[in-house]
Parts: sequence; structure tokens; C-alpha cells
Amino acid sequence: MKIAVLGGDGYCGWATALYLSSRGHSVAIVDNFVRRLWDHELGVETLTPIRPLSERVRVWEELTGRTMEVFSGDVMDYDFVASTIQTFRPDAVIHFAEQRSAPYSMIDRKHAVFTQMNNVVGTLNLLFALREFSPDCHLVKLGTMGEYGTPNIDIEEGYITIEHNGRKDTLPYPKQPGSFYHLSKVHDSHNIMFACKIWGLRATDLNQGVVYGTITDETEMDERLVNRFDYDEVFGTVLNRFCVQAALGHPLTVYGRGGQTRGFLDIRDTVRCVELSCLHPAAPGECRVFNQFTEQFSVLDLAHMVQAAGKKLGMTVKIDHLPSPRVEAQEHYYNARHSKLVDLGLTPHLLSDSLLDSLIAVAVKYRERIDSSVFLPQVFWRESRNVRTRQTPVAAGAVRP
Repeated sequence: MKIAVLGGDGYCGWATALYLSSRGHSVAIVDNFVRRLWDHELGVETLTPIRPLSERVRVWEELTGRTMEVFSGDVMDYDFVASTIQTFRPDAVIHFAEQRSAPYSMIDRKHAVFTQMNNVVGTLNLLFALREFSPDCHLVKLGTMGEYGTPNIDIEEGYITIEHNGRKDTLPYPKQPGSFYHLSKVHDSHNIMFACKIWGLRATDLNQGVVYGTITDETEMDERLVNRFDYDEVFGTVLNRFCVQAALGHPLTVYGRGGQTRGFLDIRDTVRCVELSCLHPAAPGECRVFNQFTEQFSVLDLAHMVQAAGKKLGMTVKIDHLPSPRVEAQEHYYNARHSKLVDLGLTPHLLSDSLLDSLIAVAVKYRERIDSSVFLPQVFWRESRNVRTRQTPVAAGAVRP
């Protein structure tokens, strides 16, 4: 298949582009490299030293003999999006090209506005370009399990059948997003559903859990293909942060009581889920939703797992509880369905002791690059405090690597 990966220079996008290319698909990466600029804005770095995209692609092509096209531009620019669709003529578009951090969206008004404009307008531009130039192309859009929030009932995959006053209907599952970022993803979902309904587009909305892991078969081929490992409090994931803290001998920073429970999955499962979605596309006019995760853990569960893994490696790992900077239930019911991708053929990689050992090993390998000043929360949901940055968010735009 011909597959365009929007945001292909980012964490999920890079791993996905390599995986799809290795599986024989013709891949184009579409990116404006703004994710790298956000690191400069926040004064942080990925733990792993990643190379410029031009070098990454050159190394991949030299190692595999498989070419990969690169389109440098911004999804906020409709003319660029339309031109890319017309030029590459993809069978599927994987849409990762969004600002994906809840804390970033909560820094202040400017960052909230930027997040919603970048995400919602970029997706609308893509929908209009597909309608105009490639109406049969399958859109695979990365959503988030955070759209659902933490309801006191089971979370279905996108839709729920309700009986009310003697009548019955299947409706979109209620949304309870927890940040301006998550709200932007809800708006995306509604816009995509509407576009499928009125224009007959085909789309798969992948509501993904928290992704962990840096290594895939493809990135292991050469050090220059290494993926991101974000551990700061804005873009880093909780598991990455815990592994880095363990490697440094810093207490694991658990927000509140640590009962916050979410779905998690290995990066190797992310790329496989994307391919399965492409190989089994939605029907014209269909907007289907898959919950993309394999296991669920509380924050405290993860802390104890990292503590045990660290002890096995001879580390002394302590756990600290900090006041939560977010507005969220610290103890709650959480049971989300996630069977549709397994039905399509996903064989999950589960978070095991050996995998935790490898995550900690990555942190130890790059220990000298760890900046402990980025561990503690500096973005607060309720307060107009912004310790990390008061800069205007880095605007999206075409920036060559």
C-alpha cells in the first residue's frame, strides 16, 4: 500500500513509518518538525539523542534499500496538505500530526488556543483534502483513551447502545476529556464522524492508551535510527519518568495517591495496530473506533513495578507522593473494552519484568543526559502558574531538518 504518515518524525510516527516500510509498504513522511522546536521552547531534550530526519531517512534507505519520501510542511496549511495528497496519492493516511501533550495545552491561554487550533484545523484541512482529491483513501487517526475520562461504567469502543424512555439507539460514547488537549481530540472525533456521514469518507479512530518503549526491530538496526525517549513533566510519560528516576536514584514522583488508572501499550503494538487498521479498512461512510491498548495499570502499580525491577538490578528505588497538579479522580473505576484489534490479529506485547529491565537499561545507558530539574510538575490545572515557560508556543510551519 501507499501510506502517508503525518507526524512521521515524532515518537509514534517514526516507529510507524519504519515498521510499515519494513513490511513492504510505500511510505511518505509528512512533518514540519515543530515537535523538535517544542523541546527548545521548554528547555528539554529527549533522553536518546535523535538525528535529523534527513539523516534518519538516509540511514534507513542505505540499510534496507527501501526509499521513503519526505514532504516538509504544515497541516495548518491547506494548500500544502492538498498538494501532498495529490502528489503522493496514498491508499491510507496515518494522522499523528498533532500537539499531543495535556500539560502543554494547560500551560496558559496561548498554549490552549494553539493546541486546539493546530489539532482541530489540521484535521479539518486533511478531511477536506481527502474529500476533494482522494475520497476513497482510508484515514487512520490517532485518538486517545483520554477522550472518555474515567466514567463509573464500562468504556465501550467508541459507541454505546442506550435505552431511554422506551426507545433504543446506538450513540457515540459520552466524552469526559481532562484537558484542552483531550478536548481537541474529542472535536477531531466529532468532525471525522461528521465527514464520514456526509461525504462518505472512510476512517478509523484509534483511541490509544499511554505508549511505552523505545526499541522496535527497525530502530535496533542502527543507533542512528533511535527513537525519542521523553521523560520531562510536559511531554514525558509516567513510565519513562519512573525509569529515568530509578536510574538516577531519584524517588519516583507519584501524583497524589497514585490510583489514577489508564490503558497502556508497547510501541511495537502501536505500529502493528496501525498496520492492521490499514489492511482492514473501514467501509465508505464508516467511522469506526478501536480502543488501542493492551493492559491497564494505576500510577502506583507502575511505581511498584519499577521499584521491584530496580531492586533486581541492585538499585534502591524510593517512592514519593506529590500533590497532583491535575484535576482528576485519584481513585476511580476503570474498565475499558479493547477487543477489536485483537480480533483483527493483534498479539500483544505485555509489560513484563524483562521489558522493564530494558527500559531502565536505556535510562542507565544515557544517564549522563538526564536532567533532574524537569521531573517535578510545573504546570498546574487550577492555577495560572507556569514555571517552565511563558513563551508563546512555537508556531507550526515548514522547517527543514
